[in-house]
Amino acid sequence: MYIFKAGVIGAGTMGAEIAQVISYSGLPVVLKDVDQAMLERGLTRIRDIYQRRVDKGKMSAGEMENRLALIEPTLAYDSLSDADLVIEAVPERMDLKKRIFAELDAVCPETTIFASNTSALSISEMGAATKRPAKMIGMHFFNPAHVMKLMEVIPGLDTAQETVDDVVSFAESLRKIPVVVQECPGFLVNRLLMPYLNEATFCLQEGAADAQTIDRALTEFGMPMGPFTLMDMLGIDVCGDVGLYLYSEYGERMAPAGLFHKLIAANRLGEKAGAGFYGYGNESDEPVKAMIAEMQHTNGVRTNTPFCVERLVYPLINEAALCRQERIAGIADIDMAMVAGTGMTWHGERMGPLALADHLGLDTVLAGLEEYQSAAWGGERFRPARLLKLKVRAGHLGRKVGKGFHEYTG
Repeated sequence: MYIFKAGVIGAGTMGAEIAQVISYSGLPVVLKDVDQAMLERGLTRIRDIYQRRVDKGKMSAGEMENRLALIEPTLAYDSLSDADLVIEAVPERMDLKKRIFAELDAVCPETTIFASNTSALSISEMGAATKRPAKMIGMHFFNPAHVMKLMEVIPGLDTAQETVDDVVSFAESLRKIPVVVQECPGFLVNRLLMPYLNEATFCLQEGAADAQTIDRALTEFGMPMGPFTLMDMLGIDVCGDVGLYLYSEYGERMAPAGLFHKLIAANRLGEKAGAGFYGYGNESDEPVKAMIAEMQHTNGVRTNTPFCVERLVYPLINEAALCRQERIAGIADIDMAMVAGTGMTWHGERMGPLALADHLGLDTVLAGLEEYQSAAWGGERFRPARLLKLKVRAGHLGRKVGKGFHEYTG
């Protein structure tokens, strides 16, 4: 089915940017919110994105106005009665999402595809709350949506293959790189990122190293930005919510560092709040240092545990191995998703976690995970994936022997 008209529910940052991406492709899009002020802020955000293109000489002022004219802001559902696709981009609350899809059910024709931009919640559960579970799918754009090329496409248990095919084609028409991911908590990229970000936070609260040292070490390793810079950009509350959800689904492997709760309680939510792991403007990171000192003194948090880049990177690789073990996505797609979704590199070369494991040596990664698992400060966070152990036992050690997760010649 060709998409002639789309809708976006929620005019916040992500919703506005998704609407901009759709309008840039030349399609009409309805941007709906319940708050007029939010709608106006969303439209301002969209105009700002286009204006930057005009300022850089990438489009004319006339072209900008033509694209802006494709966007219809509204407080009502009426304009969605002929939409072929509606994308929900509201806060990560399942009850809110279910209510919105029930309201859309009453307005949209039965052929309309319903999509959620959720970064972690169950597509199958959302589909069960509609009259069209075969037309329900996840379309996870990455932040900022007008820049990032990756899109995770997540079918639910009842999603029809035709719906998957239609959404993949639509994503490609938006100049995105779609990766079809089997449904699991956190989907793919967020599921891989959280153990990495969580371990960085454990290192910080345990005094293994300060935030600047950890960030610098990971950027030198090849990440486009350090974990604390990234979390401040994403929002500490968002990271905390995703972390708690993954903990509830995966258990002790995803047990969140206590510092997340402290930061959220203090309203240090990142750049948007002027303070997170770092301070912005007139704020500093001294309150975070005080929180850490208090946690170590009164909460029994371990102190002076070791820091090394591998302590953060190996859990990311291990989670990628678990995703492959569970057939969440193919090996090439797992690597490509991390490269396209996070900008992951190693020694200047774009490289995802499974290719990185092959270069480091699967036996080296396994030995590191086992060492960390047995350490007094380690434990279940480092339990190696069965697939990783199986490959090492079979001699699939990576590039040095010609086969690991990938195969190599020459």
